[in-house]
Amino acid sequence: METPDNATPAGETAAESAEEFTGIAAQDWATASAEPQYRAAVVDLLGALAYGELAAFERLAEDAKLAPTLADKAELAKMASAEFHHFEQLRDRLAAVDAEPTAAMEPFAKALDDFHRQTAPSDWLEGLVKAYVGDSIASDFYREVAARLDSDTRRLVLSVLDDTGHGNFAVEKVRAAIEADPRVGGRLALWARRLMGEALSQAQRVVAERDALSTMLVGGVADGFDLAEVGRMFSRITEAHTKRMAALGLAA
Repeated sequence: METPDNATPAGETAAESAEEFTGIAAQDWATASAEPQYRAAVVDLLGALAYGELAAFERLAEDAKLAPTLADKAELAKMASAEFHHFEQLRDRLAAVDAEPTAAMEPFAKALDDFHRQTAPSDWLEGLVKAYVGDSIASDFYREVAARLDSDTRRLVLSVLDDTGHGNFAVEKVRAAIEADPRVGGRLALWARRLMGEALSQAQRVVAERDALSTMLVGGVADGFDLAEVGRMFSRITEAHTKRMAALGLAA
């Protein structure tokens, strides 16, 4: 999962802007995991992330079949490989904290599979927009959550969200297609808006169904993350989406 490097979110995420961590965020895993509810929330979070990376690997490998050239096919294969490496890191971390990886991922499989089924691209350009916009919305969400994690888990989460440099590839291809045929822009703008709505709905649904994870988000085991802050978090995610749309040459 990646956040393109040429579309930095409009406002810094909580993880990036925090000058000094307090509470659980200032602790390491060994200390923080003594709280059972926090441990359960982290296992949920890593499970959701791991399945997201595995699903992204599958999707990109499938989308490579739509690529118009061998060079484009190779680029998507490289992106898929990066996603699978991220999945391996998360799977190994789950095992290291004595959580069975498959069991940790299972609760999130249906929601993520439904999202990908409902947003299956019809062509190469829609696939690029989905990889650029859709995955970045998820990355922004997880970056926000990372600010409330213990130092060890935060480091891992931010590591698997690191940009792998493929955002520029998507922007270049989409902007070139719009320049060649401006009518493409309208269709892709509608597609990106649909992705935004589906991605936010899916994230909210997943969180609502997992008690430990939702408690962490709204302030139970995560210091200072109240409902008002949740609203601001989604506002920041929406701002970042608007910037990415502009980078693609699309209206938000």
